[in-house]
Amino acid sequence: MPHLVVFTDDNSATDMVAFGRPLRWSPAYAPEGVNVNLVSIRDGRLWVRTYERGVEEETLACGTGITASAIAAVYSGKIVTPATGVQTRGGMLSVRFNIDGERATDIFLTGPATFVFSGETEI
Repeated sequence: MPHLVVFTDDNSATDMVAFGRPLRWSPAYAPEGVNVNLVSIRDGRLWVRTYERGVEEETLACGTGITASAIAAVYSGKIVTPATGVQTRGGMLSVRFNIDGERATDIFLTGPATFVFSGETEI
């Protein structure tokens, strides 16, 4: 799953559709495009917002986006630990992993699981 991670000082007021859609469809990422993660680091944790391809909208949380953002933050020197809290619009999560040279391994993403929908349909 391709992700573009962009760091900013404050992502709280960003219009994610206006920000994310042009990047998602940028010719640089053609033909399939990318998910776009806008990341701030505040209060010792990552604040991640994601414009998700396929959904074509901001989502409350994106597991692969959170993980990509945390790994990018470590490799770019923005945080020093491969274990960090991550705040999303959907809630607080944590991600941890090991650094093995140029690879992140043993990746764990944890957070609350909440049942949100049940449905039936006739086929």
